Amino acid sequence: MAKKEWEKRIAFLGPEGTFTELATKELFPNDWTIPFKSIPECIEAVDAGQVDLAVVPVENALEGSVPLTIDYLFHEADLFISAEVLTPIEQNLMVHKNNVEKYEEIERVYSHPHALAQCHKYLYYHFKSVPLSQSSSTAAAAQFVAENPELCVAAIANVAAAEQYDLQIVQKNIHDFHFNHTRFFVLSKRNDRIERDEDKQQIKTTLMIKLPSDRSGALHQVLSVFAWRQINLSKIESRPLKTGLGDYFFIVELLEDENAPLMRGAMEELRALGCSVKSLGSYYTYHQK
Repeated sequence: MAKKEWEKRIAFLGPEGTFTELATKELFPNDWTIPFKSIPECIEAVDAGQVDLAVVPVENALEGSVPLTIDYLFHEADLFISAEVLTPIEQNLMVHKNNVEKYEEIERVYSHPHALAQCHKYLYYHFKSVPLSQSSSTAAAAQFVAENPELCVAAIANVAAAEQYDLQIVQKNIHDFHFNHTRFFVLSKRNDRIERDEDKQQIKTTLMIKLPSDRSGALHQVLSVFAWRQINLSKIESRPLKTGLGDYFFIVELLEDENAPLMRGAMEELRALGCSVKSLGSYYTYHQK
């Protein structure tokens, strides 16, 4: 049998069974998907050319942005966003099959910190005195539970993780709010867009902007650059520059193509104002089915 020729190598936050893997396979069902242990490892893999693309989480509807992703893209890597995937998140409590009958006596719950926070109310009312332990991903928590059947512990993860590691779901959909989605960026060294005919949403552009120092009203000037051109902002957020207290850069998401004439004019004006601007490119959003 001939060896299969893969079109692309795609890094994702592993291990197998993470929400990131589900988002990756939604957009790249026929490509070679490779798990990495952390977000920085995924980003560094594509930056070093070990893989063609990397899929990493960037924001959750309940818990907000993933700072590690944002900061790494600003401080460490020179990459572009080729697409984003919006994935529905359903969290479940699962245990080793040896412990199904005594799951209400679990001694510890493992999961990613965002997942633990998304299930705060459930854990408070059902397992108030049970310690919580953070894992690098929900699937890593499930893997730990599977590899330690002698421990009466549980993981919070998705159905795919339960199937991957042969765990039993004992409580379904335990997240606190119904609308729980996570955004994932598809990162590339090239400023290319992934375009599919189905489910393509309005184009977006992400900029990282450092304001000129010691100028009052600088942020107002930046926002005015977009306002008078009627370029809509879908998000603005500040992150520390890591140079001292009170020093920030801004992540701005705009509902416009970076190649549009008004956007090119906006970029020129921002630089004329003394701003440092890093564009992560323009991209489309796709919804996981």
